[in-house]
Amino acid sequence: MKIAPLLAHYLYTHQQLDLPGIGSFKLQSNSIADTDQNRQGKPVMLEGVSFEYDAATRQSPDLIAYIASQTGKIKALAAADLDSHLELAKQFLNIGKPFLFEGIGSLSKLQGGGFSFSPGHMLFSDKPKETVAKDSPAILTEEPASDYRSIFYNKKTKANWKKPVVILLLLGGIILAVWGGYKIYKKTTSRHKPQLNTEPVVDTNKTVVLPDTTTPATIPASGDTSNTIPVNPAPAPTPVSTPSGNYKFVVEVADKKRALSRFKYLQSIKVSNIQLETADSVTFKLFFILPATAQTADSIKNMLKRNYNPKGDVYVEMK
Repeated sequence: MKIAPLLAHYLYTHQQLDLPGIGSFKLQSNSIADTDQNRQGKPVMLEGVSFEYDAATRQSPDLIAYIASQTGKIKALAAADLDSHLELAKQFLNIGKPFLFEGIGSLSKLQGGGFSFSPGHMLFSDKPKETVAKDSPAILTEEPASDYRSIFYNKKTKANWKKPVVILLLLGGIILAVWGGYKIYKKTTSRHKPQLNTEPVVDTNKTVVLPDTTTPATIPASGDTSNTIPVNPAPAPTPVSTPSGNYKFVVEVADKKRALSRFKYLQSIKVSNIQLETADSVTFKLFFILPATAQTADSIKNMLKRNYNPKGDVYVEMK
Protein backbone atom coordinates (compact mmCIF):
# COMPACT_ATOMS: atom_id res chain seq x y z
CA MET A 1 0.00 0.00 0.00
CA LYS A 2 1.25 3.51 -0.84
CA ILE A 3 2.47 5.87 1.85
CA ALA A 4 0.49 8.95 0.67
CA PRO A 5 -3.05 7.72 1.47
CA LEU A 6 -1.82 6.27 4.75
CA LEU A 7 -0.62 9.73 5.83
CA ALA A 8 -4.04 11.19 5.01
CA HIS A 9 -5.93 8.46 6.93
CA TYR A 10 -3.58 8.87 9.88
CA LEU A 11 -4.40 12.60 9.95
CA TYR A 12 -8.13 11.88 9.73
CA THR A 13 -7.88 9.44 12.63
CA HIS A 14 -5.42 11.18 14.96
CA GLN A 15 -6.08 14.84 14.00
CA GLN A 16 -2.31 15.56 13.85
CA LEU A 17 0.40 14.44 11.44
CA ASP A 18 4.05 15.19 12.30
CA LEU A 19 6.49 14.95 9.38
CA PRO A 20 10.25 15.11 10.23
CA GLY A 21 12.06 18.14 8.77
CA ILE A 22 8.82 19.63 7.41
CA GLY A 23 6.30 20.37 10.15
CA SER A 24 2.87 19.33 11.42
CA PHE A 25 -0.64 19.11 9.92
CA LYS A 26 -3.53 19.57 12.33
CA LEU A 27 -7.22 18.80 11.76
CA GLN A 28 -10.33 19.77 13.73
CA SER A 29 -12.00 16.72 15.20
CA ASN A 30 -15.48 17.25 13.63
CA SER A 31 -14.31 18.20 10.12
CA ILE A 32 -14.15 14.68 8.73
CA ALA A 33 -17.56 13.55 10.07
CA ASP A 34 -19.40 16.61 8.77
CA THR A 35 -17.77 16.47 5.35
CA ASP A 36 -18.24 12.72 4.96
CA GLN A 37 -21.98 12.99 5.59
CA ASN A 38 -22.47 15.75 2.99
CA ARG A 39 -20.14 14.69 0.20
CA GLN A 40 -22.84 13.02 -2.02
CA GLY A 41 -20.22 11.34 -4.18
CA LYS A 42 -18.51 14.58 -5.25
CA PRO A 43 -14.92 15.75 -4.59
CA VAL A 44 -14.88 17.77 -1.37
CA MET A 45 -12.16 20.11 -0.13
CA LEU A 46 -10.68 19.20 3.21
CA GLU A 47 -11.76 21.78 5.77
CA GLY A 48 -10.48 22.55 9.21
CA VAL A 49 -6.89 21.54 8.35
CA SER A 50 -3.86 23.76 9.10
CA PHE A 51 -0.09 23.46 8.71
CA GLU A 52 2.72 24.63 11.00
CA TYR A 53 6.27 24.72 9.62
CA ASP A 54 8.96 23.33 11.93
CA ALA A 55 12.21 21.91 10.53
CA ALA A 56 13.03 20.44 13.95
CA THR A 57 10.00 18.13 13.93
CA ARG A 58 11.02 14.59 14.82
CA GLN A 59 9.74 11.29 13.58
CA SER A 60 6.56 10.08 15.29
CA PRO A 61 6.73 6.50 16.66
CA ASP A 62 2.93 6.26 16.46
CA LEU A 63 3.02 7.15 12.76
CA ILE A 64 5.69 4.48 12.08
CA ALA A 65 3.66 1.90 13.97
CA TYR A 66 0.52 2.86 11.99
CA ILE A 67 2.32 2.51 8.63
CA ALA A 68 3.76 -0.84 9.71
CA SER A 69 0.34 -2.12 10.73
CA GLN A 70 -1.21 -1.13 7.40
CA THR A 71 1.56 -2.39 5.12
CA GLY A 72 2.47 -5.55 7.07
CA LYS A 73 6.12 -4.52 7.15
CA ILE A 74 8.47 -4.29 10.08
CA LYS A 75 8.89 -0.87 11.64
CA ALA A 76 12.36 -0.37 10.19
CA LEU A 77 11.06 -0.81 6.64
CA ALA A 78 8.04 1.37 7.38
CA ALA A 79 10.36 4.14 8.60
CA ALA A 80 12.50 3.78 5.46
CA ASP A 81 9.42 4.10 3.22
CA LEU A 82 8.35 7.25 5.06
CA ASP A 83 11.85 8.76 4.75
CA SER A 84 11.89 8.08 1.00
CA HIS A 85 8.49 9.75 0.56
CA LEU A 86 9.52 12.81 2.56
CA GLU A 87 12.86 13.03 0.75
CA LEU A 88 10.99 13.17 -2.55
CA ALA A 89 8.77 15.95 -1.16
CA LYS A 90 11.82 17.98 -0.05
CA GLN A 91 13.41 17.65 -3.49
CA PHE A 92 10.29 19.06 -5.16
CA LEU A 93 10.05 21.89 -2.65
CA ASN A 94 13.76 22.79 -2.94
CA ILE A 95 13.52 23.29 -6.70
CA GLY A 96 10.50 25.55 -6.28
CA LYS A 97 7.76 23.11 -7.20
CA PRO A 98 4.71 22.44 -4.98
CA PHE A 99 4.31 18.96 -3.55
CA LEU A 100 0.87 17.40 -3.09
CA PHE A 101 0.18 15.29 0.00
CA GLU A 102 -2.74 13.22 -1.27
CA GLY A 103 -5.93 13.71 0.73
CA ILE A 104 -4.40 16.62 2.69
CA GLY A 105 -3.16 19.42 0.43
CA SER A 106 -0.04 20.86 -1.22
CA LEU A 107 3.01 22.65 0.18
CA SER A 108 5.05 25.32 -1.62
CA LYS A 109 8.37 26.78 -0.52
CA LEU A 110 8.48 30.47 0.41
CA GLN A 111 11.37 32.71 -0.61
CA GLY A 112 12.05 33.80 2.94
CA GLY A 113 11.99 30.22 4.22
CA GLY A 114 9.22 27.92 5.37
CA PHE A 115 6.26 26.58 3.43
CA SER A 116 2.80 27.76 2.42
CA PHE A 117 -0.09 25.30 2.60
CA SER A 118 -3.15 24.90 0.36
CA PRO A 119 -5.86 22.37 1.40
CA GLY A 120 -6.71 19.62 -1.05
CA HIS A 121 -9.51 17.14 -1.66
CA MET A 122 -10.40 14.54 0.89
CA LEU A 123 -9.92 10.80 0.47
CA PHE A 124 -13.23 8.95 0.99
CA SER A 125 -11.98 5.42 0.39
CA ASP A 126 -12.61 3.02 3.22
CA LYS A 127 -10.04 3.19 5.92
CA PRO A 128 -7.64 0.27 5.94
CA LYS A 129 -8.05 -2.26 8.72
CA GLU A 130 -5.29 -2.10 11.24
CA THR A 131 -3.27 -5.25 11.80
CA VAL A 132 -0.64 -6.07 14.35
CA ALA A 133 2.81 -5.21 13.05
CA LYS A 134 5.34 -8.00 13.29
CA ASP A 135 9.12 -7.82 13.31
CA SER A 136 9.76 -10.96 11.24
CA PRO A 137 10.19 -10.09 7.52
CA ALA A 138 9.83 -13.73 6.51
CA ILE A 139 6.29 -13.92 7.92
CA LEU A 140 5.19 -10.49 6.71
CA THR A 141 6.45 -10.58 3.11
CA GLU A 142 5.83 -14.19 2.14
CA GLU A 143 2.68 -16.31 2.16
CA PRO A 144 2.95 -19.49 4.22
CA ALA A 145 3.75 -22.60 2.24
CA SER A 146 0.96 -25.17 2.20
CA ASP A 147 3.39 -28.09 2.20
CA TYR A 148 7.04 -28.88 1.61
CA ARG A 149 6.56 -29.06 -2.19
CA SER A 150 5.47 -25.43 -2.46
CA ILE A 151 8.82 -24.40 -0.99
CA PHE A 152 10.80 -26.11 -3.72
CA TYR A 153 8.49 -25.01 -6.52
CA ASN A 154 8.30 -21.37 -5.41
CA LYS A 155 8.83 -18.90 -8.29
CA LYS A 156 11.67 -17.17 -6.51
CA THR A 157 13.45 -20.48 -6.05
CA LYS A 158 13.08 -21.16 -9.75
CA ALA A 159 14.57 -17.79 -10.61
CA ASN A 160 17.46 -18.16 -8.17
CA TRP A 161 19.03 -21.21 -9.83
CA LYS A 162 19.27 -19.52 -13.22
CA LYS A 163 22.05 -17.10 -12.28
CA PRO A 164 24.52 -19.77 -11.02
CA VAL A 165 23.84 -21.89 -14.11
CA VAL A 166 24.57 -18.96 -16.42
CA ILE A 167 27.79 -18.23 -14.52
CA LEU A 168 28.87 -21.88 -14.76
CA LEU A 169 28.16 -21.93 -18.49
CA LEU A 170 30.21 -18.77 -18.99
CA LEU A 171 33.11 -20.20 -17.00
CA GLY A 172 32.90 -23.44 -18.96
CA GLY A 173 32.98 -21.54 -22.24
CA ILE A 174 36.03 -19.54 -21.14
CA ILE A 175 37.87 -22.69 -20.03
CA LEU A 176 37.10 -24.43 -23.35
CA ALA A 177 38.26 -21.38 -25.32
CA VAL A 178 41.56 -21.20 -23.38
CA TRP A 179 42.14 -24.96 -23.71
CA GLY A 180 41.39 -24.89 -27.45
CA GLY A 181 43.73 -21.94 -27.97
CA TYR A 182 46.49 -23.73 -26.08
CA LYS A 183 46.10 -26.90 -28.19
CA ILE A 184 46.17 -24.91 -31.44
CA TYR A 185 49.22 -22.98 -30.25
CA LYS A 186 51.00 -26.21 -29.31
CA LYS A 187 50.30 -27.79 -32.70
CA THR A 188 51.38 -24.63 -34.53
CA THR A 189 54.64 -24.29 -32.63
CA SER A 190 55.51 -27.97 -33.06
CA ARG A 191 54.74 -27.76 -36.79
CA HIS A 192 56.97 -24.72 -37.24
CA LYS A 193 59.71 -25.86 -34.87
CA PRO A 194 63.07 -25.19 -36.54
CA GLN A 195 64.82 -28.35 -37.78
CA LEU A 196 68.54 -29.04 -37.87
CA ASN A 197 69.98 -27.71 -41.09
CA THR A 198 71.59 -30.70 -42.74
CA GLU A 199 72.30 -29.12 -46.09
CA PRO A 200 74.34 -26.03 -46.98
CA VAL A 201 72.35 -22.78 -47.06
CA VAL A 202 72.19 -21.39 -50.54
CA ASP A 203 72.39 -17.68 -51.21
CA THR A 204 68.87 -16.41 -52.08
CA ASN A 205 70.28 -14.62 -55.13
CA LYS A 206 72.35 -17.60 -56.30
CA THR A 207 71.16 -21.13 -57.00
CA VAL A 208 73.70 -23.82 -56.24
CA VAL A 209 72.93 -27.50 -56.76
CA LEU A 210 74.83 -29.87 -54.47
CA PRO A 211 75.31 -33.17 -56.31
CA ASP A 212 74.59 -36.32 -54.38
CA THR A 213 77.47 -38.71 -54.92
CA THR A 214 76.90 -42.35 -54.25
CA THR A 215 80.60 -43.15 -54.23
CA PRO A 216 81.85 -42.85 -50.65
CA ALA A 217 85.04 -40.95 -49.88
CA THR A 218 88.32 -42.68 -48.89
CA ILE A 219 91.54 -41.76 -47.18
CA PRO A 220 94.42 -43.43 -49.11
CA ALA A 221 98.09 -43.03 -48.28
CA SER A 222 100.33 -42.07 -51.21
CA GLY A 223 101.05 -45.36 -52.98
CA ASP A 224 100.90 -47.35 -49.74
CA THR A 225 97.81 -49.52 -49.49
CA SER A 226 98.71 -50.65 -46.00
CA ASN A 227 98.07 -47.15 -44.70
CA THR A 228 94.66 -46.90 -46.37
CA ILE A 229 92.01 -45.88 -43.86
CA PRO A 230 88.60 -47.33 -44.83
CA VAL A 231 85.65 -44.98 -44.53
CA ASN A 232 82.18 -46.52 -44.71
CA PRO A 233 81.76 -48.29 -46.97
CA ALA A 234 85.07 -48.17 -49.00
CA PRO A 235 87.97 -45.71 -49.57
CA ALA A 236 88.42 -43.63 -52.76
CA PRO A 237 91.69 -42.77 -54.50
CA THR A 238 93.68 -39.68 -53.62
CA PRO A 239 93.77 -37.02 -54.91
CA VAL A 240 90.16 -36.37 -56.02
CA SER A 241 89.94 -34.71 -59.38
CA THR A 242 87.71 -31.69 -59.86
CA PRO A 243 85.40 -31.97 -62.89
CA SER A 244 85.25 -29.10 -65.32
CA GLY A 245 82.80 -26.39 -64.24
CA ASN A 246 83.12 -27.37 -60.57
CA TYR A 247 85.08 -25.96 -57.67
CA LYS A 248 86.65 -27.76 -54.75
CA PHE A 249 85.57 -26.07 -51.51
CA VAL A 250 87.66 -27.19 -48.51
CA VAL A 251 85.60 -26.70 -45.35
CA GLU A 252 88.05 -28.11 -42.81
CA VAL A 253 91.67 -29.32 -42.51
CA ALA A 254 92.30 -31.48 -39.43
CA ASP A 255 94.21 -34.45 -38.03
CA LYS A 256 93.09 -38.02 -38.53
CA LYS A 257 90.94 -38.37 -35.39
CA ARG A 258 89.14 -35.06 -35.81
CA ALA A 259 88.62 -35.53 -39.56
CA LEU A 260 87.17 -39.04 -39.24
CA SER A 261 84.84 -38.00 -36.42
CA ARG A 262 83.62 -34.96 -38.33
CA PHE A 263 83.18 -36.91 -41.57
CA LYS A 264 81.09 -39.64 -39.90
CA TYR A 265 78.94 -37.04 -38.17
CA LEU A 266 78.17 -35.18 -41.42
CA GLN A 267 77.28 -38.45 -43.12
CA SER A 268 74.98 -39.39 -40.20
CA ILE A 269 72.98 -36.20 -40.71
CA LYS A 270 72.56 -37.00 -44.43
CA VAL A 271 75.22 -34.67 -45.84
CA SER A 272 76.06 -37.32 -48.42
CA ASN A 273 78.15 -35.14 -50.75
CA ILE A 274 80.85 -34.39 -48.15
CA GLN A 275 84.21 -35.89 -49.16
CA LEU A 276 87.48 -36.70 -47.31
CA GLU A 277 91.04 -37.05 -48.54
CA THR A 278 94.63 -37.12 -47.32
CA ALA A 279 98.00 -36.93 -49.02
CA ASP A 280 100.18 -38.07 -46.10
CA SER A 281 97.82 -39.88 -43.68
CA VAL A 282 98.47 -37.07 -41.19
CA THR A 283 96.56 -34.10 -42.51
CA PHE A 284 93.02 -34.65 -43.79
CA LYS A 285 90.71 -32.41 -45.78
CA LEU A 286 86.93 -32.28 -45.64
CA PHE A 287 85.57 -30.76 -48.86
CA PHE A 288 82.70 -30.38 -51.31
CA ILE A 289 82.94 -30.42 -55.10
CA LEU A 290 80.23 -28.09 -56.31
CA PRO A 291 79.29 -26.50 -59.65
CA ALA A 292 80.21 -22.83 -59.49
CA THR A 293 81.70 -19.92 -61.41
CA ALA A 294 84.17 -17.23 -60.47
CA GLN A 295 81.22 -14.95 -59.66
CA THR A 296 79.44 -17.42 -57.36
CA ALA A 297 82.45 -19.01 -55.68
CA ASP A 298 82.71 -16.42 -52.91
CA SER A 299 79.01 -16.62 -51.95
CA ILE A 300 79.18 -20.44 -51.88
CA LYS A 301 82.29 -20.30 -49.74
CA ASN A 302 80.62 -17.97 -47.24
CA MET A 303 77.55 -20.18 -47.14
CA LEU A 304 79.66 -23.30 -46.44
CA LYS A 305 81.56 -21.47 -43.72
CA ARG A 306 78.31 -20.53 -41.92
CA ASN A 307 77.04 -24.11 -42.00
CA TYR A 308 80.13 -26.27 -41.54
CA ASN A 309 83.03 -24.26 -40.09
CA PRO A 310 81.85 -20.92 -38.63
CA LYS A 311 84.97 -20.59 -36.44
CA GLY A 312 87.50 -21.78 -39.03
CA ASP A 313 88.35 -21.11 -42.62
CA VAL A 314 86.79 -22.30 -45.88
CA TYR A 315 88.73 -21.87 -49.11
CA VAL A 316 88.67 -22.89 -52.75
CA GLU A 317 91.42 -25.24 -53.77
CA MET A 318 92.44 -24.73 -57.38
CA LYS A 319 94.03 -27.63 -59.31
